[in-house]
Amino acid sequence: MKTFKYLLSCSIVILAFINCSDDEANFDYLKTVAPPTNVTAVFQVTQDNTGVVTITPNSDGATKYTVYFGDDTPEPVEVIQGRNIIHTYAEGTYTVKIVAIGITGLVSEITQELVVSFNAPENLDIIIENDAAISKQVNVTANADFAISYDVYFGEDGNDTPTTVNIGETVSYQYQEAGTYTIRIVVMGAAIETTEYIEEFEVTAIVQPLTAAPSQPFRQESDVVSIYSGAYVDIAGVDFYPNWGQSTTYTEIEIEGDNVIQYGNLNYQGIDFSSTPIDVSEMEFLHVDIWTADENDAKISPISSGPNETAFDLDLTAQQWTSFNIPVSFFTDQNPLVDFSEIIQFKFDGDPAGGTIFVDNLYFWKEPSSYAPLLFDDFEGNGNITTWSGDQAGMTEDAPNVVNESINTSLSVLKYEDTGGQYANVQFTADGKFNLTGGQSVFALKIYVPSSSITGSQPNQISLKLQNSDLGGNSWQTQTEIIKPITLDTWQWITFDFATDEFINLDGGSPDPVDRTDLDKVVIQVNSENNFDSVTAYIDDFSYGTMPPADTPPFATDDFEGNGTITTWLGDGAGADTAFANPIDGNVEGMNYSDTILLYEDTGGQYANVQFTVAPKFDLMAKNKFTLKLYVPSSSITGSQPNQIALKLQNSDLGGNSWQTQTEIIKPIILDAWQELTNIL
Repeated sequence: MKTFKYLLSCSIVILAFINCSDDEANFDYLKTVAPPTNVTAVFQVTQDNTGVVTITPNSDGATKYTVYFGDDTPEPVEVIQGRNIIHTYAEGTYTVKIVAIGITGLVSEITQELVVSFNAPENLDIIIENDAAISKQVNVTANADFAISYDVYFGEDGNDTPTTVNIGETVSYQYQEAGTYTIRIVVMGAAIETTEYIEEFEVTAIVQPLTAAPSQPFRQESDVVSIYSGAYVDIAGVDFYPNWGQSTTYTEIEIEGDNVIQYGNLNYQGIDFSSTPIDVSEMEFLHVDIWTADENDAKISPISSGPNETAFDLDLTAQQWTSFNIPVSFFTDQNPLVDFSEIIQFKFDGDPAGGTIFVDNLYFWKEPSSYAPLLFDDFEGNGNITTWSGDQAGMTEDAPNVVNESINTSLSVLKYEDTGGQYANVQFTADGKFNLTGGQSVFALKIYVPSSSITGSQPNQISLKLQNSDLGGNSWQTQTEIIKPITLDTWQWITFDFATDEFINLDGGSPDPVDRTDLDKVVIQVNSENNFDSVTAYIDDFSYGTMPPADTPPFATDDFEGNGTITTWLGDGAGADTAFANPIDGNVEGMNYSDTILLYEDTGGQYANVQFTVAPKFDLMAKNKFTLKLYVPSSSITGSQPNQIALKLQNSDLGGNSWQTQTEIIKPIILDAWQELTNIL
């Protein structure tokens, strides 16, 4: 992946909330430590008819082990992690018990059968096979009578060391290259004599993907222009194998019901739709999924008339799909002549030439400019849900918002009060049955649950249930449900997607909810039912339809109230107070309830700004959006300067000359009001 490295110098206030950790020592994490897992033991026996066995226990998460030998030894032996124990057995069959003990004293145990015989191993049953999912990996399993362990010599040049494993267990080995190798297996028991097996085995490479490319998210038709993808409507008139004099081969194959393009012996390859150029000037990203079997890379170039083009390096990972979301600005920054209002072709280049790539989901997309749910309620008088009711739960549809946080600054919310009802919930019935197909399967809401309101030991969760109201009081009999965990004492977004989330059908045998056409009732239950505990919850911004636009946690944040990751704010020709009391009443503005903010004062400096530097450098391929809230009082302005804000990125390595590396976005602002501004680079 291309990595962009810039530092930020800006005239901005970046607001975001993050959780803070206590500086004092905290050992609460020990409460969540699980018992040891993957407990096993390797048996190794001397081939001298003495019955001397070395037992090496192992696991994930253990600090020591208790080994019960399974013979007449009166006491077990303790072994610390990484060590082994030697024990002498008489001929016979024994059940060895291994108890693994973790750091907190939690234990896990297993038993393994040990056969000690002074007969040579016989009746060998050897299985050697290529792994179905990992290229050039071979799996070997050996069974035999009178055997305890076996060594496998895989026969690759430079590797003469055998791998030892218990009889009946599987050992895997990945070769550097495909080909035919001599695999030798030595099966051992307690006898002096061993038994060998040799096979000439052909190791094969996986040369095409075994699974389809990743599923693509739902996008509104206006937010995507697709060239090749089963997820969206593709443009017409595309030639995926034009004759450009290339040596590349072209095949379309099907993988798990999904069509994929295979370009073999790739030197360069065009995709042509010049007869119907596409206008993607409003799009923000180019997406493509690429799979390759080997350690080769590729390049992709969108081409406009001229031709004008710019290549992006596709850094691929062998044996897996690699997904790219490339900002359109990358191409225009490198070559302003590439005209995204008239894209006519794509070109792939092999890097180096001669490899094979598989291509899927080639399309342009942008973040939704607006989100229009089918059903919604913000509990401030806006929405189209009119049938809310409480069932054994108190409900107030316009309760004051008790906690104004960055995720939710609404003035009013829905208050849900379960005072001990067995099936307490709030619910509504839609005007028509839900059509959960085509991405319209998502219910979303914000929730806040104060820990002080909870009694009993109920789980901290929220359940959204769909039912058929035609059955009246028995509508619960048609129920399908999604349960999600919640965090106490904070606002959070919760989504319920009946197309992708795990669901529970009440009768256990109903069809997939997306295939149903009888559901129209929504039931929301906080914590579990069938108890008489109490809980109070605040719910806001309920919606149903397609997936709301998602955002990821910010890389650099500051809410100017002690929470954030930015520590290097300074003013350059401008005053900068990062703990200034917010003079604007949030209850009037309805947008910013913060107690403290950053005060920026330009008293006439020629280049007045506030700025900060971060480490490591910004990776604008991973995150390229900067957001801030801003208030500029008109009374503070002199002269005829434009009402605007500039966000500039620079490279601090140049010190006082960092401005020479600058890239900048300028946005207009309004005066005398809080506003939220987003700059996407």
